[in-house]
Amino acid sequence: MTATTDRDEFVRLTETYRRELLAHCYRMLGSVDDAEDLVQETYLRAWRSYGGYEGRASLRTWLHRIATNTCLTALEGRMRRPLPSGLAGPSDTPEEPLRAPASDVPWLQPLPDALVDPATVVAARGSLRLALVAALQHLPARQRAVLILRDVLAWRAPEVAALLGTSTAAVKSSLQRARARLDEVAPDEDLVTEPDVAGDRELIDRYAAAFEHADMDALLDLLQDGAELEMPPYLEWFSGKKDVIRFLAARVGGPGRLRMVPTRANGQPALATYERGADGVYRAYFVQVLTLAPGGRNIARITAFLDDPELFEHFRMPQVWA
Repeated sequence: MTATTDRDEFVRLTETYRRELLAHCYRMLGSVDDAEDLVQETYLRAWRSYGGYEGRASLRTWLHRIATNTCLTALEGRMRRPLPSGLAGPSDTPEEPLRAPASDVPWLQPLPDALVDPATVVAARGSLRLALVAALQHLPARQRAVLILRDVLAWRAPEVAALLGTSTAAVKSSLQRARARLDEVAPDEDLVTEPDVAGDRELIDRYAAAFEHADMDALLDLLQDGAELEMPPYLEWFSGKKDVIRFLAARVGGPGRLRMVPTRANGQPALATYERGADGVYRAYFVQVLTLAPGGRNIARITAFLDDPELFEHFRMPQVWA
């Protein structure tokens, strides 16, 4: 068998797992940019080792082992990727100008659903939720790996122990500590409970229309009482729908300034937001990821990712909306 034939076989057998591996690396790193780079590194390492692959584990398991080790290496010495709400309490001055963005923080990024296999989004939507991925960043890297491998990928403890070069007892202990820590930082997040988003399309359409028409009364009706708004890379964030509306009312501008295009990220509804310039052209502005309250009747959290126009490329959205 020639090297070309080997390579063709490798691509044919492994390519089907690429999007699943992207989701895995994203959970570990909290960055779609880093996840894409590490998936590439995973495939490079896998190709170099392919000649020694003996089929003792499934190809999927083998690739996840390589991806996990690649992520653990990448995480050595790195800061966690937070959201503003994970760094300090909410601001109580919504009308005041925002401070300069915190450019020295490696912020959490959203993961566009378009980059992930649809089956992965449906089957493991709960494990991709933005708040949960942010909570995972509070765990040490190896604890993070244990939690994801056991509770998301449903690996057996001995399999995880073999990957990490430790004992089954150590894996079980690490899992307990990881779950306890997750309960501390995100008590309402659950790896196995999927969000209820039934009927969310109508709610998102109404939300988008309220923004486009600068209708703060309509927007107020759509927010949960304890709704929160955060906007990385800005450190300020706001809690309570009155403060959220006060902030937005001072900044949304008049009707027609913004155009909202529905998309999805982290298994949640999202909106690519375009701003109209003086020439009347709508250009990429920011991406909002929305967290809905149980039952999908109100919006519980708005996470707006600002100052990152390249993010639109990940969402396969144009820089200009005609």
